[in-house]
Amino acid sequence: MGKTLFDKIWDAHVAHQVEGGTDVLYIDRHFIHEVTSPQAFDGLRQRGLPVFRTERTIATADHNVPTRDQHLPIQEELSRFQVDKLTENCEAFGVRLYGLGHPYQGIVHVIGPELGLTQPGMTIVCGDSHTSTHGAFGCIAFGIGTSQVEQVLATQCLLQKKPKRMRITVDGELQPGVLSKDIILYIISRLSASGGTGHFVEYAGSAIRSLSMEARMTICNMSIEMGARGGLIAPDDKAIEYVRGREFAPKEEDFEAAAAYWRTLYSDEDAQFDAEYHFRAEDIEPMVTYGTNPGMGMGISQSIPEPPATGNPRTYQKSLEYMGLKPGQKLLGQPVNYVFIGSCTNSRIEDLRLAAAFVKGKKKADNVTAMIVPGSKQVEIQAKAEGLDQAFREAGFDFREPGCSACLGMNEDKVPKGEYCVSTSNRNFEGRQGPGARTILASPLMAAAAAIAGRVVDVRQEL
Repeated sequence: MGKTLFDKIWDAHVAHQVEGGTDVLYIDRHFIHEVTSPQAFDGLRQRGLPVFRTERTIATADHNVPTRDQHLPIQEELSRFQVDKLTENCEAFGVRLYGLGHPYQGIVHVIGPELGLTQPGMTIVCGDSHTSTHGAFGCIAFGIGTSQVEQVLATQCLLQKKPKRMRITVDGELQPGVLSKDIILYIISRLSASGGTGHFVEYAGSAIRSLSMEARMTICNMSIEMGARGGLIAPDDKAIEYVRGREFAPKEEDFEAAAAYWRTLYSDEDAQFDAEYHFRAEDIEPMVTYGTNPGMGMGISQSIPEPPATGNPRTYQKSLEYMGLKPGQKLLGQPVNYVFIGSCTNSRIEDLRLAAAFVKGKKKADNVTAMIVPGSKQVEIQAKAEGLDQAFREAGFDFREPGCSACLGMNEDKVPKGEYCVSTSNRNFEGRQGPGARTILASPLMAAAAAIAGRVVDVRQEL
């Protein structure tokens, strides 16, 4: 029997098999940030242990950083403490740090690919659930907890049980105005926020292959939002050419040797998956969420459904009450006061180009506060070189400095209680963007269109 892509990478990284079905998995790349690393470093200190392989660990500050005046001391006390502690720990243990002010600083899942630190066939972990982003390159990449961060720092290995394998195939051509964010929100709406539980997902099909690498990262980023352990896409020439020439990618003959191996990373024709799903790209329209988990999503032309026949109807009703919405209601025309374009899901240069092209020559609605937050210093520099920042500012948008920003209310960028925010981030949980904030997840195009109109619109009618 043939092997899946996941099996090929996993099996190549098993350092030892433990009786009972647990594997000691070797980790090629370990990303850390200021939120989940302090306790892990403290654990090393208590045990008198060094970081085992410092060259395989890369740190950056992203969650707690302000997105204005990054040259000044951080105002929020807890945020300042966590960022300072990361600097202190990296200096003490010899870990490479891209902190505030460094030209490579940014959201951990943005800087890995753009610097060539993320490469096909790798195992990659980080104390952050959206590590699955790196799976776009044909990596086994997943989030880990604080105790596991310590485990990897100490041993470069991780105790793991091998998850089940799922394949999701999307074939066909997308409608104009429909992006990769709409694909993944559509899939999650069909499978639910728990439909991928226990599985690692491989995305396949002509619609997936047609996507750019940055669009593929968006797909893999949100795999975790349907309960999956992670998601990955077989590396092809697009992936190989994306990596070529980047700062930490292999060079010359080493690159060609690596690329030859990367081309062997695909699921065999007779590989068996534990679950398979097929979708048609033509069926997908611009998506919006209406509830408090990413599975509560619908096409922009649709109405909020009645409570499902299965599950807990009270939980469903509670979610709609939090959002101030009702079954049968459409989100088309829903007034909004905040728009956020950023996060590890949609803060790359392609996302900003799409949004800037849409808003160029227009003005945002007076009632809307619109934030554009690039995912890294490299994205910020490129956006300015292309004049995207100017296009945003002329349209009345606030172009900021890199960070996780309003994706999660751990920094200064919060949405006020009761306000609606159309957000390109990955989660719409209660309070995710600030206590009482109401989040509507959407693509960068849908978010940009909402900022201009002051309400949720169908971007297909605005193009």
